[in-house]
Amino acid sequence: MKCKICNTENKSCFSGEIIGKYEISYYHCLNCDFVQTEEPYWLDEAYSRPINLSDTGYMVRNLYYSKQLTVLLYLLFGNSARFLDYAGGYGVFVRLMRDIGFDFYWYDKYTENLFAVGFEWNEQSKIDAVTLFEVFEHFVDPIPEIENLLKITDTIICSTELYPQPLPEPNAWWYYGLDHGQHIAFYSEKTFQFVAKSYGMNYYNIGSLHILTKKKISWISMFLTRLSKFGLDRIIAKKLNSKYWADHELLIKAGQ
Repeated sequence: MKCKICNTENKSCFSGEIIGKYEISYYHCLNCDFVQTEEPYWLDEAYSRPINLSDTGYMVRNLYYSKQLTVLLYLLFGNSARFLDYAGGYGVFVRLMRDIGFDFYWYDKYTENLFAVGFEWNEQSKIDAVTLFEVFEHFVDPIPEIENLLKITDTIICSTELYPQPLPEPNAWWYYGLDHGQHIAFYSEKTFQFVAKSYGMNYYNIGSLHILTKKKISWISMFLTRLSKFGLDRIIAKKLNSKYWADHELLIKAGQ
């Protein structure tokens, strides 16, 4: 089976049981360090719900990343940029970021927009950065997905867990998601560095947050991890004008 990142031939490294019924093989690429499952024939069953029931961290994750992205996006782009939350789920993150004051929009092919109605991306407007939270591990074919994102923006900010070293077997790492079967692609820093180099980009890592960008921002890791602890996100939020009431008035007027 060929690696879906670098197209190198690779071999099965171990197997695991997903959704309590399917024994599947996992493949590890020695060239770019990417780990993938065999072709995921079980996805229709795995996505009977677009957001799986075991994802109890959904709200905590949105709140956490809204604070980190307040610092990161303000330092990178100021307050006049436009952003897209790709595969944005129910729209919680978009609503949070608009309430803080960022011009954020929503896009998701599979999930109903509940919290950011009226702020769907029109697929034409200029986007300065795209965010994707807990999405990369769901990609069946990561490279075409990344290339599609690069048609939209020069800055991709995503979250996914890097697998521990040495590579754990399925029962030894929760992020394989054996209970729901939706996680089929797994990355290391080496994988992201390979992708960045392939497209002439820079890669920066802050824990589970990953940045692929044309910008040179090697200083951002220190600023984000240290200053966010001292409430920098709250200081920045005070500088911005929340879109909470303006959006409310806009949607009321649109409904008339």
